[in-house]
Amino acid sequence: MVARSGSRLTAPWLAGETTWWLEGRPAENGRVVLVRAESGVDPVDVVPKGFNVRTGVHEYGGGAYCIHADTAFVSNFDDQRLYRVDPGATPVAITPAVEGKRHRYADGRVTPDGGLWIGIRERHTKSGRSADVVNELVAIPTDGSSAPRVIAAGRDFYSNPRISPDGSRLCFLAWNLPWMPWDGCELYVAELTPDGELAGMTHVAGMDGHESIWQPEWSPSGDLVLASDRSGWWNLERIREGQRTVLHAAEAEFGYPAWTFGARSFACLGDGRIVCGYDSEGLTYFGLLDPEDGRMERLDVELDSWGTPCVCADGEQVVVIAGSATLPSRVLRLDVSSGAQQILRTSSQLPVNTEYFSVPRAIEFPTEGGLTAHALVYRPTNPDYEPPEGEHPPLIVMSHGGPTGNTTAMFGIDMQFWTSRGFAVVDVNYGGSTGYGRAYRERLNGKWGVVDLEDCVNAARYLVDRGEADPSRLLITGGSAGGYTTICALTFTDAFAAGATYFGIADLEQFGGGETHKFELQYEHTLVGPYPERADLYHARSPIHFVDRISTPMLVLQGADDKVVPPSQAELIVGALQERGVPHAYLLYEGEGHGFRKAENIVHALEAELSFYAQVLGFEPGGDVPKLQIEHLSS
Repeated sequence: MVARSGSRLTAPWLAGETTWWLEGRPAENGRVVLVRAESGVDPVDVVPKGFNVRTGVHEYGGGAYCIHADTAFVSNFDDQRLYRVDPGATPVAITPAVEGKRHRYADGRVTPDGGLWIGIRERHTKSGRSADVVNELVAIPTDGSSAPRVIAAGRDFYSNPRISPDGSRLCFLAWNLPWMPWDGCELYVAELTPDGELAGMTHVAGMDGHESIWQPEWSPSGDLVLASDRSGWWNLERIREGQRTVLHAAEAEFGYPAWTFGARSFACLGDGRIVCGYDSEGLTYFGLLDPEDGRMERLDVELDSWGTPCVCADGEQVVVIAGSATLPSRVLRLDVSSGAQQILRTSSQLPVNTEYFSVPRAIEFPTEGGLTAHALVYRPTNPDYEPPEGEHPPLIVMSHGGPTGNTTAMFGIDMQFWTSRGFAVVDVNYGGSTGYGRAYRERLNGKWGVVDLEDCVNAARYLVDRGEADPSRLLITGGSAGGYTTICALTFTDAFAAGATYFGIADLEQFGGGETHKFELQYEHTLVGPYPERADLYHARSPIHFVDRISTPMLVLQGADDKVVPPSQAELIVGALQERGVPHAYLLYEGEGHGFRKAENIVHALEAELSFYAQVLGFEPGGDVPKLQIEHLSS
């Protein structure tokens, strides 16, 4: 059910009576499909069978399509070319073929006259070195009549090129290494000529390393609306005639880390009001903001969580993709004037009663330095079973990726997989996570591998002290940066009985030396310190140098095609576990990258993790679960 019952819904687009969105489908080898829904008609696929609407820019992608006058412009994952898809027609490439998918396109918009697509191009050279990758803004004729033309270059990264309603101006974000866009970026506005040239470029907000700008958008009247964290929180602002105004000051996050392109947490209605989603104290809220007086009116929807910010609007119509602790993600269309709501699609159609679902509660727990950190706790929940009297449950500590990311209360059948089997889960928003202001986000600066580790251990201890977990059956898991935290926990502490790392990092020094993609090429300079100047910190926080301390069983799962955390990282730690005779298993999945998308691999990985925990903790799992072969595990 985890693998096949649902799809990943993202990137809504609204124009009149027509709504578009993207669906990631594990049952179709993880391909992403552009879907279209007309009023009163069942949704239909826009692209043909096998076409995968996904871009490889920044490796994480996003912003893989845009719509203009009922025509879709989409990136094709198989060749990374940009295609035009007219209604009912076969996709036609409008960018040149380049060997090895070395030219990639994302985050585009079409000029009001329909003549040009303006967006991001990422060029990979034949050298294959991340440092040689070039990111730039390009203009492309929408009929494919000539090659892409560079209109802005020279910065390490660009995003959010947005064309004013009258087509006369273009805004965009830019930033340079070593900064990530949530550390700081710069917002520019330029005049846009009819042939797609830029003139009179002006810096209007933001600063590398100091002020982060999120999602600049043009209002119907031609003002710029954006979220800035200069107050310590990503709050909404407006730029009108060069003057910046805070629209609604709040200790809440109206912006998010820009891991992918195209995410939107707010949109302008036809009358100038702003429909927005924002995070506060672990939950997501939706509201209507009047930019003239700053008043916020709460929207009456049942939704309080989302994975990726997904809001769009046209006139009085709004589309949101979100869910809740018990409601799978859904594409919801809302008329703000009448309040009428229509569910266009849900990510899962589950034949399961909600009484089987564990609903999380938010906790704030003590951690190092007299500080507190945040997490969501899920109790084991299954109405068909009672726990043995006096027995506390095993606890899985989950460490999210990023590390600048966050976990939300969004319904996930994968979470219920564990809680329905008797596991408690604590999903930790360790220091460095989003949703609690810039100061909380910056706790991890210079302390990656320390603060995240301490907070995960202290979350487990907090629940043990409250009698909610068995101290002898503590487990830890995570993917990517969360995988690194997992490996650190199993290396530098004895708090856990076992752990599972999904594409985790074992050696920070390899990353300091450039063994990753361009987007995160110097991310660790902020998280750890400049390299090689602080090579001592990289060494001290790399588990691979302290394998003599590892004695805890570890499951290592890895995608063979991962460009973010390459398989060499997994092989380092697996080799060390083998040499030391530590119980472990290593699973390498062909055709998978940074995150598993294929249904059969999702199933296999989840069952393997359950079998691993069962064998280490000494219980028989319910159901027909294949037994995982574990090296060096005594019977």
